[in-house]
Amino acid sequence: MVKVNGELSQADGLSVSALLEQLGYSQLRVAVELNEQIVPRSQYDSTTLSDGDTVEVVRFVGGG
Repeated sequence: MVKVNGELSQADGLSVSALLEQLGYSQLRVAVELNEQIVPRSQYDSTTLSDGDTVEVVRFVGGG
């Protein structure tokens, strides 16, 4: 199990890209933190989630 934004998820084995797609997020409008480390967007495809990982996805929202 992987904790995603505070909730447990069956995301182990997925890449960060696959997780974002599953969650419905555009890769261009989010920042991803894996185990308290920012994941560079260039590594989303090659970074695989493992059991016990913690992921935080922060979505950018425009407005003012």
